[in-house]
Amino acid sequence: MAPRDLWTEAVAGVLARPLRSALTTLGTVLGIGTLVITIGVASTAAHQIVGRFNALTATSVTVEVPPPASDTVPLVDWEGIAAVDRLAGVESSAALAQTDELAAVQVRTNDVVTPGGLSGQTLAVAAASPSLPAAVRGDVTAGRFYDGGDIARHARVAVLGDQAARLLGITEVNDSPAVFFNGHSFTVIGILGGFKREQRLSTSVILPPTTARDRLGLGTVNRVLINTSLGAAQQVARQSPVALTPNSAKALTVLAPPDLSKARKGVQGDVNSLFLVLGLVSLIVGAIGIANVTLVTVMERVGEIGLRRALGASRRQIAGQFLMESTTIGLLGGVIGAALGTVVVVSVSAVKDWTPVLDGRLALGAPVVGAVVGLLAGVYPSLRASRMEPVEALRAPS
Repeated sequence: MAPRDLWTEAVAGVLARPLRSALTTLGTVLGIGTLVITIGVASTAAHQIVGRFNALTATSVTVEVPPPASDTVPLVDWEGIAAVDRLAGVESSAALAQTDELAAVQVRTNDVVTPGGLSGQTLAVAAASPSLPAAVRGDVTAGRFYDGGDIARHARVAVLGDQAARLLGITEVNDSPAVFFNGHSFTVIGILGGFKREQRLSTSVILPPTTARDRLGLGTVNRVLINTSLGAAQQVARQSPVALTPNSAKALTVLAPPDLSKARKGVQGDVNSLFLVLGLVSLIVGAIGIANVTLVTVMERVGEIGLRRALGASRRQIAGQFLMESTTIGLLGGVIGAALGTVVVVSVSAVKDWTPVLDGRLALGAPVVGAVVGLLAGVYPSLRASRMEPVEALRAPS
């Protein structure tokens, strides 16, 4: 029997029972379709998850500056952050000074303490460069932030975090309210809110560096906040220590976000692995369905098998016919399943407003996978059909 004749007989056998063949093909369609859908949706979702990674986290770099040894020059001075701003990819930066001693200070809005009255609120005190609002991606909700002129004049001014202002009952700065702590008074000129970074500054009193050094001895930079453009964080993290202190770059500690390409691969790999297992399970279920129906078909066609054997068909030809039938069913299921799976992935992406991500090799290889599944599923039924003796097959009830 020529391969063409074998194919013709297989197609005729499939079309002889169209409803059963359709139901058998449906098992492969579900298996292949589920495989394409799960892997396609998983890949799309993985890219979407990475695409929605917090851009703030991906562009925030922090440089920790250790305290200087006694009687030595600080590693980073307040003017030194200008060198960071010149680095490619840097959008904003600010220097910050904080100490444990000033992390909990009793701050009052009135210098007169009445018996039995509240002594004030416990707030933190920090010193920062005038570029702090941009560095923390915050907004001045009232008044203004201090500038270079205030720093040069050593002005006794302060900016409150929005939560600190709320605790102190200050909502406006037009009447120049004052705050008192550690025996000093400071005029509140602004309120800073909307912190995207360093949210703890929302409960702080923020002073100009020169004022903090003169009044409180808080003048050493211990942290530099840097915001970069997307994708430049790793480069800036390598270059910023050298820009801040070329001779002692290794003494600084840089906190940078992880490489997004590695995160993307990790998320996509984990999600793909999960859904690949689900797709394979569905594919196995489809293969079992093909094997079961093919075996039932063999049992129903015992008389046909006996007649073919009596007319001279060999065992190999009988096995080849049933293998071809099961392979054809698997191939049809693979083609239909791949098409439906692709449509579903694109539809889900359109509904979710995602960019569909589907490996072309998967869509093109799905029919081949379906054919292989059908081939493997038909091995046992075809072997059983080929082992039937002509006389026994002809005597069997039809």
